[in-house]
Amino acid sequence: MIEVLLVRTSLSRSVSRTAPRPVAAALLAVAVAAVGLGPAASPAAAATLPAGAGSYTDARPAGTSGPTTNTGAPVTPKLTTAARSKPVPTNDWWSSLAFQRYGDNPYSTPMYGHPLTYQAKASGLEVGYPTSPAIVGDGRQYEYAHKADLTVGLSGLNSPDTKADAWSDWTVTPYWADGSRTFRATIGHGMPFVYAKGSGGDARVTTASTPTVFSDQGNVLGITVAGHHYALFAPSGSDWNVSGTAITAGLGGKDYFSLAVLPSTDALATYRKYAFSFVTGSQVAWQSTGGTVKATYSLTTEAKEGTERGTLQALYRHQWLHTTDALTPYTYVSPRGTMKVRESASFTTSQRNNGVVPALPASSGVDKARLTGYLNEVANASDPFSGATDTYWTGKALGRLAQLVPVADQIGQTATRDKLLGLMKGRLQEWFTAGGASEFSYDKDWKTLTGYPASYGSDTELNDHHFHYSYYVYAAAVIAQYDQAWAADSAWGTMVKHLIRDTANPSRTDSAYPFLRGFDVYAGHSWASGHQGFAAGNNQESSSESINLSAGLVLWGAATGDNALRDLGSYLLTTESEAITQYWFDADQQVFPASFGHDTVGMVWGSGGAYSTWWTANPEEIHGINVLPVTGGSLHLAREKAAIKRNIAEMERENGGPAQEWRDLLWEFESLSDPASAKSKWDGVNGNYTPEQGESKAHTYHWITTLASVGAPDMTVSGDLPTSAVFSKDGTRTYTAHNHGSTARTVTFSDGKTLSVPARSTATSTGPGGSNPDPEEPGEPSTGNIFRLKSGGVLTTATTDPAGVDTIASADGVNRDGTPYRPNVYEVKKVNGKVAAGAATAFRLRVDAGAKVGLAPQVRVSYDLTGDGTFDRAETFRYFATDPVNGWEEYTQASGVRAATGSLGELKNGTVRLEIWNALGNGTSQVQTGTDAAVLKIPYV
Repeated sequence: MIEVLLVRTSLSRSVSRTAPRPVAAALLAVAVAAVGLGPAASPAAAATLPAGAGSYTDARPAGTSGPTTNTGAPVTPKLTTAARSKPVPTNDWWSSLAFQRYGDNPYSTPMYGHPLTYQAKASGLEVGYPTSPAIVGDGRQYEYAHKADLTVGLSGLNSPDTKADAWSDWTVTPYWADGSRTFRATIGHGMPFVYAKGSGGDARVTTASTPTVFSDQGNVLGITVAGHHYALFAPSGSDWNVSGTAITAGLGGKDYFSLAVLPSTDALATYRKYAFSFVTGSQVAWQSTGGTVKATYSLTTEAKEGTERGTLQALYRHQWLHTTDALTPYTYVSPRGTMKVRESASFTTSQRNNGVVPALPASSGVDKARLTGYLNEVANASDPFSGATDTYWTGKALGRLAQLVPVADQIGQTATRDKLLGLMKGRLQEWFTAGGASEFSYDKDWKTLTGYPASYGSDTELNDHHFHYSYYVYAAAVIAQYDQAWAADSAWGTMVKHLIRDTANPSRTDSAYPFLRGFDVYAGHSWASGHQGFAAGNNQESSSESINLSAGLVLWGAATGDNALRDLGSYLLTTESEAITQYWFDADQQVFPASFGHDTVGMVWGSGGAYSTWWTANPEEIHGINVLPVTGGSLHLAREKAAIKRNIAEMERENGGPAQEWRDLLWEFESLSDPASAKSKWDGVNGNYTPEQGESKAHTYHWITTLASVGAPDMTVSGDLPTSAVFSKDGTRTYTAHNHGSTARTVTFSDGKTLSVPARSTATSTGPGGSNPDPEEPGEPSTGNIFRLKSGGVLTTATTDPAGVDTIASADGVNRDGTPYRPNVYEVKKVNGKVAAGAATAFRLRVDAGAKVGLAPQVRVSYDLTGDGTFDRAETFRYFATDPVNGWEEYTQASGVRAATGSLGELKNGTVRLEIWNALGNGTSQVQTGTDAAVLKIPYV
């Protein structure tokens, strides 16, 4: 329960981002006392290491602490000898293997790989598959908590500890040794298998209760424990022996065996095929080109028996929504919604690039005189940094100033712009120079750079580096836009790059910092805790501050000509955006359990999510913590306008009325979906409020009035330059892009619009167009190549039709796979368009079979190019097997194309038809109509 976690773990995030409340202050006192953060012993004198014009130290300042246990004792990484030369990614889903936060637990806390969960203990690795959520903490938290179904190890294994032996992008291999036996188990995200290697004993699996054996094939054993099905695989020639809750097998001179959690007992044959194709590594590769971000997730394998090198991997929702790769019918339950299984060692996702702009475009809605007054209030303040001394609050102040620099420049206030730049440079240079009141120090054991004064466990627990340093990188990127000499490696750029390497290192061979310390490439988001020492796994609260780092990478890479770093930022931002959409905001309402009574969470845990923050139960801050800071990197939130509206509505319900304390943040958030409503709230206050500490009236006024003038971000269109964006209002699109380069360039947008942008400048243009949602990204009205299903057999671009439900006829117990049978037909005529290069048919439908078993709707999309009654192209998609549980499920093109005939060509008064029918089963099902979750996108412009 979250109340227990808060006290036990110290604080992973800020205790008070605003003036401390009595409860927050008391909680902080309890937490500090619990971890014993007294004065640390003074370290040896630090050496100063030069970094361009800056410097850092190789030892902590006197009187400060580095990583410690909960009692304040210094701690070093818990690694095998073989692993010590490789920097450990401290903020990961499995970090408790390496960071012994609790001195009485030398093994691990629960680790949430999904679908499986794990916990190391003396006798081996506990394995569980939680499938039923619990609602705890007065209804504020849902969790699929780890509960061991079985423990895998070796006979007699009794290790004094567990260490991290090897790891890759999303897999890890813990290691046990007791003097007589050694044991390793490779586990990972999306992996239904545990790959075990051991010596000195027989393979041993101990079940939590007496298992039911459903298949005994000698070296392959199928068992059911606690309602979950597992398969155990020993080397050929071995035989599993079941005695009560103990299951053993001799390894016959071999050193390997494996187990898998099965989606059903009839999957055993498929899983057996890959039982000895042991995963040895995992790696993601990304590219950002032409307004699209693609990522390929690959596993490397080793054949222990035979020649099979393939494998099975379960994709999270944020992945399978954006892949066209074939998926099996197998699924798993997880805290992130349904996971879908792919039979391959790799898969690729593709998403529209979410652009980042230094500032919103210039607009006629901004009163320049009023904005100038607000800018002067900040620039001429007696202390623009509001007394900040530690890394977090200094970062917040830097971020506040950074947002105003391009705004001042936009309205011709160059003197104010330069004053703000000077303030930022001065403070950054203080931090970037060792020996003063603030500095960065490198820890050679943990391979990390920590800023002192530290805050919120950034030193003792290695928490939140990506949050804190995001502001420094973003501020440096804004400076670099105006002063390239300042950002040169010979000047202050090298120190900026140290912060980037500490938090988001793109290199896997850098011996000084780990690869992507806190970003979990498979989970799709970052983790905040550096030790993961919680019963609920790791956690992340402020997903928006993680996005702030990615946006900073885009701008810094663009400003310094480092396109690889820019594209890393695009990959991180675009990937995490979908994770936030699904796991923080539940935009499709398919992730949170039905019993969890909230539309959003303040923090995500390995085991689930919580409607809370680390420091307060104030609804404004629960909702606002995943919005701040509002920047040109926040535009991605506008993809899900319906979710924003639900979010604001819930905040006001929980709050008993509109926001008061963090009203500016929430106005800015609302303006991404409903600019007019946000502006009316701003106008009602007329500047008479206290800004959130990372905000200013100047920025909020500029943001709200600009969006009220140009419209909300139109995330259905992307530019081929990552520093571009589109806005839409009343049928007119506003296109903007900033060119950091030294020569002019033309930006091409996905709707065909082009924009010429001079060197080192921002350009803006307008043109006809409207919101045009991607069915992979619902929540918008639709026009153009997006059609909603409308009851009565219509495909329509209208957004005002009421929501409805249509019944899909029964297949009458006959296999109708591939052949429409009594289909529901939806059609639109007189369609014109040209084929979009690289595009494909896409759809998102919500279907439900209720409690009926064995039903499977199927879709065919057909194109009559000239409207003559002959369909020139037909695409039949694989059917979608619905579950026998009441509740909507999503059927998308990600199921894969089963068959296609004919070719696409230009549509000239053509006809587009979507048919949906039940391919299997003996009962009716339903499909939604008239909503943003009942859409077809055709590959035309």
